[in-house]
Amino acid sequence: MRKILNIRFITLLAFFIASTVFGQAKKPTIMVVPSDVWCNKNGYMMEFDNQGTKVKIPDYKKAFQENSDLMVVISKLNGLMADRGFPLKNMESALKTLESESAENAMLSSKSGAGVQESPIDKLKKTAKADIIMQLTWTLNSTGPKKSVTFNLQGIDAYTDKQIATATGTGAASFSVELPVLLEEAVLAHIDNFNSSLQAHFDDMFANGREIIVRIKKFDSWSGDLEQEYDGKELTTVLEDWMTANSVKGRFSTTDATENMMLFEQVRIPLYDAAGKATDARGFLKGLQTFLKSAPYNIPNKLMMKGLGQAVLVLGEK
Repeated sequence: MRKILNIRFITLLAFFIASTVFGQAKKPTIMVVPSDVWCNKNGYMMEFDNQGTKVKIPDYKKAFQENSDLMVVISKLNGLMADRGFPLKNMESALKTLESESAENAMLSSKSGAGVQESPIDKLKKTAKADIIMQLTWTLNSTGPKKSVTFNLQGIDAYTDKQIATATGTGAASFSVELPVLLEEAVLAHIDNFNSSLQAHFDDMFANGREIIVRIKKFDSWSGDLEQEYDGKELTTVLEDWMTANSVKGRFSTTDATENMMLFEQVRIPLYDAAGKATDARGFLKGLQTFLKSAPYNIPNKLMMKGLGQAVLVLGEK
C-alpha cells in the first residue's frame, strides 16, 4: 500500500511540476524607444544617406545624452512592464553596444562592390534583438497649478514593423510635478489591456512562427538565372520547395518571381532554434545559403540583412 501511495505521490508531483513549467507562457522581449514624433518635436533628428536618398531619423544617442526626462520616463515604463512579467531590453545599453562595433558605419558589399546598406534603426533592432518595440510619445500638460500627462504607446513587431497594440490616454490632473508619477497615473488604466495584445501576438508567433521577408536576387556577373534548371526543376521551383520544407507549417507567399529575382513575404520561421535562441531572418536563411552552395547547384551567394526581419540572398558571388 505504501509503495502504491509513493507512486501516486511521485506521479502527482511530476504532473504539478510539468503543469507549472509548461503553463507559464513565455513572454516577448521588449525595448522601449521614444517615438519619431517625440524626437522630432524635441529636436533630436539627424539625416541619414540611404543609398543616395536623404532620410531623417531619430538621433537617440543625443536624446539620451541631453534629455534627462527621457531616461526617467523610459525607466518608469520599464518598471511597469517588469512588474507584469515582461522582460525588457535597455535601449541605452543597446546603443552603447552598437556604437562599439567596428561595422557600425560599414556598407555590406560583395567582392565586386555590390551591396545594400542598413539604416541605424535597423542596426539597433539587430543589436537589441527584441521581439517588440514599444514606441512612446508623451506630452506634459499644465492647467493652472495642476499638471497631467498625455501619452501614446504603440507596440510594433520588430521583425515586420506592423503595429500590434496601442494605448493612448491622459491622466487626471494632479498637483504632482514629478513626471514619472504623472506618467504612471496616465498609463496604469491602459497597460494591462496593452500587454494582453502584446502577449496574444507573441502567442500567435509561438504557435505559427514569426514573419519575415526574403528576397532572392542575382549579381550581374553571374551567368545563370533563376529559371535555370537542375535535375529537371527550375531554380524558382527549387527555392519554393525549400521554403515549403523549412517554413513553419509551410506558410509563405511568393509575391513575385522572374528570371532575375524572387520575393517571398509572410514567411513564417520558428521563434527559437534548437538551442533555444531567438531566430531571425539571417539565421533562417543560413540554411538556404548552405543548400544552394552544395551540389547539384554549386551557386556561390551572399547573405545581406535589413534589421531582424528582412534578408536578401544574392546569387553568383560571395
